[in-house]
Amino acid sequence: MLPPNGNSFNIGRRLALALALLVTLILGGNGLVILQFERARLQTDRLTGVSQQLIAVLRLQESLQSFHQRLNELALSKDAHRLVTEAGPLRAALQEQTRQARNTLAYLPPEFRVDPTFLTALDTIEVTLPFQLEDVTTLAAAGDWEAVRLRLDNELKRIEDTASVHVKGINRDLDEELPRAVANMRNGQRRILLIVPITAISTVFVAAFFGWAIARRMLELRLEERVSERTRIARELHDTLLQSFQGLMLHLQVVDELLPQGKAKEALEQTLERADQAIAEGRNAVYELRSPALATNDLAQAVRALGNELATPDGAAFRLMVEGPARDLAPIVRDEVYRIAREALRNAFSHARAHHIEAELIYAERLLQLRIRDDGEGIAPALLEEGRPGHYGLPGMRERARQIGANLTIWSGAGSGTEIELRIAGSIAYGKPPGSSRLRLFRKKAG
Repeated sequence: MLPPNGNSFNIGRRLALALALLVTLILGGNGLVILQFERARLQTDRLTGVSQQLIAVLRLQESLQSFHQRLNELALSKDAHRLVTEAGPLRAALQEQTRQARNTLAYLPPEFRVDPTFLTALDTIEVTLPFQLEDVTTLAAAGDWEAVRLRLDNELKRIEDTASVHVKGINRDLDEELPRAVANMRNGQRRILLIVPITAISTVFVAAFFGWAIARRMLELRLEERVSERTRIARELHDTLLQSFQGLMLHLQVVDELLPQGKAKEALEQTLERADQAIAEGRNAVYELRSPALATNDLAQAVRALGNELATPDGAAFRLMVEGPARDLAPIVRDEVYRIAREALRNAFSHARAHHIEAELIYAERLLQLRIRDDGEGIAPALLEEGRPGHYGLPGMRERARQIGANLTIWSGAGSGTEIELRIAGSIAYGKPPGSSRLRLFRKKAG
């Protein structure tokens, strides 16, 4: 059956807010962790780029030095044929190392910026150096070895100095970047170690609240469904059974008017009187189904009036104790608590043979508690568990307690009196003023 409003998907504001908060916590926590990992990745890419560039420059510097050293040796030997023969392979090896350096720089992270002077040095090796080497071999063939040594020193030394300056710059960047990277990664690690537990703990609490909200909403829907079902039954009884009895009574009254005086007429009139009583009882039952059990929301006043009504001058003395300021109760919870109290007090006054009967009503912040105790004969264990045959007082009390999410406990024994305790969570028992927030706890903390 649908709830009274006809919308089975109305999960309630509390449940929707808890779900939104749960999703926000999960997404937000994961997002913060991903952000820390992204920062660490960027820092790692930066260090990787600097390291790869340094390796490329050092390898190129080593090739330049080997190239220069070998050409100097050939120039000192004054062997033009060997210089011309070996210059080509030496130049090819140097250009291969240059291409590898360019490939390394091409695969660096996009945000990494290469020093333009190093790119100029690579261009010089690839474009200018072959022409310089041709001039050196021409001078060697002419036998001008002094000019060869000067040309080698001037051209290659300039490129080597450029590479050396670039190596120093990269080392300087590493000296600055490495401590910063280590510090940033440690900070990121601390943030992750802080974010993950906080997110996990918050998620657990919100998930627990979400589960509680689901259970609460299910109870609310069940109570609403019960009210709707009671109203439907009352309507059906009024529109069918009572109306049919009323029509039958009219026919019987017509028959009664047609009968002459006698025993048959007297028997019929007695039957009509009993039928009138049955219809009145039926109307009272319908009224009780459609109307609240109490005309007032003051449960303590209703219990006190009930106890005073049941008490007699020669019977048990009744006393009611109230602890805490009175609170407005949810109507169906109030009615069921009153009916449980009524059944318990009637049993105590009618069957316990007690001298004193006490009722205690406690309005706590998070709990509504009702106790009813007497000093009477008590209830035998077998009757306490199963009830008297044909009597449904105790089972009915337990059923009513379950229907409103309450906990009913009964202690008794032969000759030791009886105590009945009903405990209901305040979130279920206490009514909510219109427009007030059901998450006032969070609002207080935020304030």
